[in-house]
Amino acid sequence: MIYLDNSATTKPYPEVIKSFQQVSENYFANPSSIHQFGGEAEKLLLKAKEQTAKILRVEPDEIIFTSGGTEGNNTAIKGIALEHQTRGKHIITSEIEHPSVLEACHALETLGFAVTYLPVNQNGLVSIADVKQAIRNDTILISIMHVNNELGSVQPIEEIGSIAKNNPKLFFHVDDVQGLGKLPLKLKNSGIDLCTMSGHKIHGLKGTGILYVNKRTKLFPLFHGGHQERNIRSGTENLPGAVAMAKALRLISDKQKNNNGEMTKLRDYLRTELEKIHGVVINTPENAAPHIINFSVPGLKPEVIIHMLGEQQIYISTKSACSSKLTDESRILAACALDKVRTTSALRVSLSYDSTRQEVTAFLQALKKAVDQLKEVME
Repeated sequence: MIYLDNSATTKPYPEVIKSFQQVSENYFANPSSIHQFGGEAEKLLLKAKEQTAKILRVEPDEIIFTSGGTEGNNTAIKGIALEHQTRGKHIITSEIEHPSVLEACHALETLGFAVTYLPVNQNGLVSIADVKQAIRNDTILISIMHVNNELGSVQPIEEIGSIAKNNPKLFFHVDDVQGLGKLPLKLKNSGIDLCTMSGHKIHGLKGTGILYVNKRTKLFPLFHGGHQERNIRSGTENLPGAVAMAKALRLISDKQKNNNGEMTKLRDYLRTELEKIHGVVINTPENAAPHIINFSVPGLKPEVIIHMLGEQQIYISTKSACSSKLTDESRILAACALDKVRTTSALRVSLSYDSTRQEVTAFLQALKKAVDQLKEVME
């Protein structure tokens, strides 16, 4: 099997699965229980937070363990909106955010909030000038993703963080689900107040994630109950999931440090070879994230190509897994003002640190054969 759909989900590392199983078997007490067994579970939870905070270079009490990206994004966006609505009801985001950000914003619009959806250029990037211009007296939140999940474009987060610093009345949220473990992102003293991360994108487990919430940031909780997780996320903590998340974060951070640009080299090889295939058009900009290549084969249905590759146990995707069963057109590519022939024929390859040149070569050969066969049938 050649798996090249790592932006949809990743194969969990064996060490992550082992840590989840060991904690489930040996530390199954409720961390909120006052007996010694509960105390041991609580200590392990605090240790997971400390390890996570050390890797992210933040404080342990700024780490909230979640069920993943969707919960993290909703908690951040709705939590800020509901808590600070007396100061203002204006939110800034972009047109190419993940559905969990866009739908949260749409839901808030029904409650009387105003949302500015920033346009992007052909490379999928927001303009710093547009960000500055969009800020109003009643703006309480900017929410911009670090790396786009379909295109791989990398937003100017550092510059937006500087803008946020100069506007202390508003908060800045970053969806770093696709950037985590691939591109560095400084959190402390960066202007970033909230940051969403997901376990299953970094070879962790589905149903695990992190929301960084800096100490000055107050959120209205989506879950009310037993006051766990700084009263931001009530409910009995998923201790095995938290430990597994911390383990996955440590492992992917090590891979990131030791990769020495190998993933980028593999991506560049893939891009160069794709450009040689007649009829293929690359959509991903040159200076994108190291693991994503989006391309189109105008005139051919992407689903047909995916199924032809799937018959050979080669797996890629059309677009975001959260959107792939909706309309044929890629919302992200349409926002970049690309032609409809490209927006309706897009395919995405997403690499991991375990992807090999041999796998990519085999994929390229299979893709070229599939494209040639389909074009021959159509002529």
